[in-house]
Amino acid sequence: MAHNEQTRVAFVCVQNAGRSQMATAFARRERDERDVGDEIDILTGGTDPADHVHDEVVDVMSEKGFELAGETPRAISQDEIMDVDIVITMGCSAEGICPMTWRGDARDWDLDDPDGQELDAVREIRDDIEGRVSALFDELVGEA
Repeated sequence: MAHNEQTRVAFVCVQNAGRSQMATAFARRERDERDVGDEIDILTGGTDPADHVHDEVVDVMSEKGFELAGETPRAISQDEIMDVDIVITMGCSAEGICPMTWRGDARDWDLDDPDGQELDAVREIRDDIEGRVSALFDELVGEA
């Protein structure tokens, strides 16, 4: 990155209990592995957060060494999201149910919701998210 300001990236979905939690976990890992904690700030939240991370998401992420059972889905406010550089929605924009607006770069990854799906389907979503997060970091800070 050519400037010294942090790039703020937000992963947003409706419940903040599946896709955005996976993306956030992978993004935090990428940030640590690439040693760019001073360059990338990661935010996550939902417009209508669930009570807990979906069980099937906890299961498939544990296969990759992540412990998400203790994560709590959280709401993301309009004020909070206004200062984000890149907002990545997980599919809610495509469904027309994401009421958030922001000034930054908006991207929708149009991912299937893992809630209630078979583990193999959730693994496919997880692996897709992992690849997308890696590519995002390649774009933001260069290849690892």
